[in-house]
Amino acid sequence: MSTTLLLARHGQTIWHAENRYAGISDVPLTDTGRAQAEALGRWAAAHPVDAIWTSPLSRAVATADPACRALDLTPHREPDLRECDFGVVEGRTLAEFAAEDPTAADAFRADPVAHPFPGAEDPAAAAARGSAALRRIAAAHPGGRVLVVAHNSLLRLVLCTLLSIPPAEYRRVFPRLRNVAISELRMNTDGSAALLSLNVPCEPDVPWNY
Repeated sequence: MSTTLLLARHGQTIWHAENRYAGISDVPLTDTGRAQAEALGRWAAAHPVDAIWTSPLSRAVATADPACRALDLTPHREPDLRECDFGVVEGRTLAEFAAEDPTAADAFRADPVAHPFPGAEDPAAAAARGSAALRRIAAAHPGGRVLVVAHNSLLRLVLCTLLSIPPAEYRRVFPRLRNVAISELRMNTDGSAALLSLNVPCEPDVPWNY
């Protein structure tokens, strides 16, 4: 029996508006991000789910809150859905880092898994923990529909892992998961997965770009 996971990236934050890496830093939503969260809540009211799981970071929790209120659900917080730790690049843009260390920036662009930022979490380990978290969530809700609110880089790494795509390709294959857009993932009992849709806006006119 398969489980449907509706994956959503959290709403916009101040750092994301400037294309800064937030990572494990607890950065709040902007006004636009809160509007995006409300749009996700309206989507959930029209497309009910059986459960809602979130990253423990406040931007994900706040994004899920309107959906939880709309469906009268208590969110489950999963530590392994947190964003990757980006080390020295937390709070900075890739361009800023490249100006300081162009060699390391070029290595990251060429293979972000083999050459993560200095001090960053091992992307392969992040992909493994995130994939295991989604498998646990699917197993907890057999045959159900579950909204999962998490993060851009983590979800892209996880999608690659679950779909048998080399994780090093995550930035090329999945350039960006847009804020509060829905990606539908079917998780099968044998551990396999199928991506049924990607980056579908929860409302036609929701402001989901950075």
